[in-house]
Amino acid sequence: MADKDKLIIANCSGFLGDRFSAAKEMVEGGPIDFLTGDYLAELTMAILFRQTLKDPSRGYASTFLKQMEEVMGLCLDKGIRVVSNAGGLNPKSLAERLASVAETLGLKPKIAYIDGDNLIPRLAELQEQGETFTHLDKGITLKEGGSQPITANAYMGGWGVVKALEEGADIVVGGRLADAAVVMGPAAWHFGWQQKDWDRLAGAAVAGHIIECSGQATGGNYSFIEEVPSFHNVGFPITEMHEDGSFVITKHPGTGGLVSVGTVTAQLLYEVRGPTYLTPDVAARFDTIDVSQEGDDRVSVKGVCGEPPPATTKVCINNLYGHRNSMTLILTGLDIEKKAKIVEDTLFEAVGGKEQYQVAHVELTPSHKVDPPSNEEAFAYLKLGVMDPDPNKVAKFSARLIELALASIPGFTGTAPPGKGSPVIQHWPALISGSKIQQRIVVEGQEFTVDPTGPDASAPVPGSLAVDIPAVPGGSTARQPLGRLYATRSGDKGGNANLGIWGKTAASYAFLNDFLTTEKLKELLPDMSQFEIERYELPNLFALNFYIKGVLGDGVSASFRTDPQAKTLGEYLRAKIIDIPESLLA
Repeated sequence: MADKDKLIIANCSGFLGDRFSAAKEMVEGGPIDFLTGDYLAELTMAILFRQTLKDPSRGYASTFLKQMEEVMGLCLDKGIRVVSNAGGLNPKSLAERLASVAETLGLKPKIAYIDGDNLIPRLAELQEQGETFTHLDKGITLKEGGSQPITANAYMGGWGVVKALEEGADIVVGGRLADAAVVMGPAAWHFGWQQKDWDRLAGAAVAGHIIECSGQATGGNYSFIEEVPSFHNVGFPITEMHEDGSFVITKHPGTGGLVSVGTVTAQLLYEVRGPTYLTPDVAARFDTIDVSQEGDDRVSVKGVCGEPPPATTKVCINNLYGHRNSMTLILTGLDIEKKAKIVEDTLFEAVGGKEQYQVAHVELTPSHKVDPPSNEEAFAYLKLGVMDPDPNKVAKFSARLIELALASIPGFTGTAPPGKGSPVIQHWPALISGSKIQQRIVVEGQEFTVDPTGPDASAPVPGSLAVDIPAVPGGSTARQPLGRLYATRSGDKGGNANLGIWGKTAASYAFLNDFLTTEKLKELLPDMSQFEIERYELPNLFALNFYIKGVLGDGVSASFRTDPQAKTLGEYLRAKIIDIPESLLA
């Protein structure tokens, strides 16, 4: 039975396809009260939609079902409850399949599912009621965009989870439950929090954000790789929640990875925008977070302040956007730019001109070396791609490119064989009035509803955490890579990317804050200079966060970038050589 003063919540999944064995590892590796998992990225909803085209009873994370087959009995024996958004587009069907698995195993868990997030059947009605679903970056309405929505899911908060647990559910599966909701719900239920306990809820939201991406909080994707004792069997994160909203991040003993102020800070800065982190239940103030090392693989987080959520909630819409096709050619040796121009001109002449495509993309990466010591080091890369509603025009693109193989530049070869192209999914982020969203909770045939949390104008506005930042260090400098002193974490937010960077000390932050302006970032990363960039300061984390608009086009599926999820952007910045005060390097 859970400790009334502490609730232990473990995560076993950060995305669809994460380590399958993690569920069993978290259940067997040590005491926990809740097992949670986040399976839904923005593009995942479109992947699940394709499943429903083949079988309408699908549309959920099938790996979760298989994981539950392994651990359901253990969870019931140990009193561990399970909460996940693995229901995806079809939480009802997942609940039915879980019940079937339980019956086969001779088990009788109480299973609940939560829906109400799927807006596809209601889109026309909601638009008639004045919901425009205006694109958050482009400023145009869904109707003006002229695209064909295939999924539209509103983010739901944790109070539906609370109701399911109040009704005795052992396993709760939802549709598009917000990432942090799978932690906020269990904490609010266990400690008896109310909807206006803003600071406590904000603490749970931050805890949920930290553990939602599994190994990223425990050493995975961490810049200072030399600090991580082992990358073998990296332990997944655990949060020990307390009644006041404070918590400790840790992992099971005997596992690889690391839990430190650095790894926790890295995850705090992942896929965020400004200091106010919005959820359907609370707005968590990241500029109030106090992070400290409590012990080996134990990090304490306290002081988180919260505000009421806005009157709107986010909707993730995926549109069928046409088709795309691309190929990357290897250019070798001398006259790289001239060779690239020849290929570009002859190819687009052969297909009838660039202007016939909705999007035509040409990108040269001149990575070749002068007097190359090996064949591979003489290579440059030319990426050519097109996007268009007409699949036939897209299909012929790579065929025409291959036809140039024996009649074009010397050293013609590619990185992959040609293809006919693939469908493009356009991510369309929008808002909807929270009053239009109602969670429906079904527990063994009984139905309940939960209305969203609304704004509260009477709630106090907290101030940020006061931090003593010294003067910018002066003195002699040394030319060093930025990453020798600073860590980064980057990721995608639809068509945008975030790039967080932080140091370990107040003095390192003082230099960073003075040095790394938006203009300096564009100078260091010239391929980012064409984009609008927002800059946010988080002195309590010794961190800056940059939000780069439009760098990923219309989202992961519709981006021609080699790294369409911006995972490499931070390490790219760390490789840049700058003048760093020697006092900081010492």
